[in-house]
Amino acid sequence: MANVAPLRADVSAEERALRIQLAAAYRIFAMLGWTELIYNHITLRVPGPERHFLINPFGLHYSEVTASNLVKIDLAGRPVVPSRWPVNPAGFTIHSAIHAGIEGAHCVMHTHTTAGMGVACSRAGLSMSNFYSAQLHGKVAYHDFEGITLHADEGPRLLKSIGDKPAVILRNHGLLAWGDSIPRTFAILWLLNRACEIQLASTSMGPVIEIAEDIQKKCTADSLQFDPRFGAGQDVFDALTRMIDKIDPSYRE
Repeated sequence: MANVAPLRADVSAEERALRIQLAAAYRIFAMLGWTELIYNHITLRVPGPERHFLINPFGLHYSEVTASNLVKIDLAGRPVVPSRWPVNPAGFTIHSAIHAGIEGAHCVMHTHTTAGMGVACSRAGLSMSNFYSAQLHGKVAYHDFEGITLHADEGPRLLKSIGDKPAVILRNHGLLAWGDSIPRTFAILWLLNRACEIQLASTSMGPVIEIAEDIQKKCTADSLQFDPRFGAGQDVFDALTRMIDKIDPSYRE
């Protein structure tokens, strides 16, 4: 691949492993159809005293992202090591606010899927009427649309909207999830997006059956997506990684 160069020799073994995992996440998104041309982002904090993050190179499709072409940036979105690829300034505005303002937000994922945007544009928001939304009781936040996310002053309002809720519906915009790891964040986003998909299908047929709040609480408490005995998303992420390894393992380069 023309956009692939070897990883720098000074990249630590820990960062190298995280780069591979993040590149895998981009390929998984591509496999699932969670792409929007060259737009949207998954960002990940790099361990260490510096507040550095990895983001996709602007101009590449998710299917072209590799461990080596991920761009390392600071909280202002500026590359901290040389890269031939730019960073989308609109892409990191939301992510930087969340990374900086929420202690456990080591990974942030944002999508513009049709189902997610459909629900984000709905006045009623997420319907607590299906198997998947019932697993998100007390975990969903909403943030009103303020335009294209170029302006840092939106950050405090975004953080106020989110609070401690890891599944976020950006009104008129799309979906977002944050978490302490890639697999856990993916598990949250997958649940939210799947709930939106079912909602679009079910509400198109007429009124739906809302799930009682006590059942929602029980479903959320029992959800395997959040149960550490089942990897808290790790087992699912590992299975999907094996799938993309069979399709194209070049993301590891």
